Amino acid sequence: MREQKIPGLSMAFIESGRLSRHVCLGELAMGDGQPVRPDTMFNACSISKFAAAMLALVLVEEGVLGLDGEVSDHLVAWRIPEHPMYDTRKVTLRRLLSHQAGFADPKGSFSHYAREHGAPFMAELLGGTTYYRKEPAGLTTEPGSRFIYSDTGYCILQLMIEDVTGESYDDLMREKIFEPLHMNHSRIVTSHSEILPGSAIGHSKDGERLHMPYTVYPYPAAAGLWATPSDLVLLLTELMASLRGEGGIGISARTASEMIVPQGCFQWTGLGVFLDSFNGQLEISSLGWGEGYQCVLIAYPDTGKGAVWMMNADPGVHQSQSLLGEAARQWQEGQFD
Repeated sequence: MREQKIPGLSMAFIESGRLSRHVCLGELAMGDGQPVRPDTMFNACSISKFAAAMLALVLVEEGVLGLDGEVSDHLVAWRIPEHPMYDTRKVTLRRLLSHQAGFADPKGSFSHYAREHGAPFMAELLGGTTYYRKEPAGLTTEPGSRFIYSDTGYCILQLMIEDVTGESYDDLMREKIFEPLHMNHSRIVTSHSEILPGSAIGHSKDGERLHMPYTVYPYPAAAGLWATPSDLVLLLTELMASLRGEGGIGISARTASEMIVPQGCFQWTGLGVFLDSFNGQLEISSLGWGEGYQCVLIAYPDTGKGAVWMMNADPGVHQSQSLLGEAARQWQEGQFD
C-alpha cells in the first residue's frame, strides 16, 4: 500500500455463505492518523449496479415490473425516442440490467457531482439538458444485438422504477434492501452534503487528496451507492441465500438464478453482475472505479465463498493491474492472510 500510495483499504470475506471476517488497513486520508474502521464507508461506484439489480428483482417478484416487458410501458417523466431503424419495444428490464438495451454513453458524460450544477433529475438528464449529459438519450443500436456498458441504461432503470412506484429510488433502496438486510452503513449519495462524517476521503494515484475530498456520482442506480465491504457482503450473502430459496427480501430461487446465467448476446454478463469461472466454479463479480476510489466484489455461489475490497485511491489502472487485483488473486489461490 505504501509503495502504491494507497491510504486505506477495507476488506470483507464470506465463508459458507456468511460474513467470516472484516480486515481494515490504513487511514481515512493520507497522513491524518485516523484509521479505516469496519464502519468506514467508501464510494462503491459501479458496484451500485449490483444493488440496483437486486432492487429490480424484488420489484419483479412483487409484480411491479417484468423482466421481459416493454420498458416504455412504465416510463412517464421521459420517453425513449422513436428511432427509424431500431425498435424501442425491444428495450426490456432484462436488457437494461445486462447492458444490451442499445444505449451508449456519450464521451464526457456522467462526470462527478459539480456543486454549481447540482444533482440532475433523471428525466432532464436523459433529455440531454444537464451538465452531466449534454445529448438526449436514444438507441444507438438494436436492443439485444450487442453489449454496450451503459450508465444511461441504469439511469433509465432508475427512472422506470420511480415512475412505476411513485417513490424515490433512495427511499425504495432503504425500504426494500438496506433496512431488511441490516445494511446500516450504506446509503445513496447524490451530493457532498449527504456524505457521512468518517467516510473515506478520495485520493489520486499520486496519493494526493482530491480537491473536493469526496467524489460523488449523482446517478443513484448507476453509481450512487456508498457502503462498507461488510454491507456489500450482506447483499452478496442475500443473493446466495435467495439462490437456495432462503432469501429474506422476497427474491425466489428461480428469479435469483436469472441473475447468474449468461444473458442475450454476451456470455459474460448476468443481471447486474459479470460472469466468469475459476477452477471450474461459476464466478460472479462487480467492479467499481471512480475518481479517488476503486473496489472489487467477487463471489462463488456454488461454494458460498466471496469477498469485497474497497480502497480510497484511484490507482490509474484497471483493477486487474492494481493492488485490488493482486489481493483478489491471492485470495482466490488461498494465499491471502
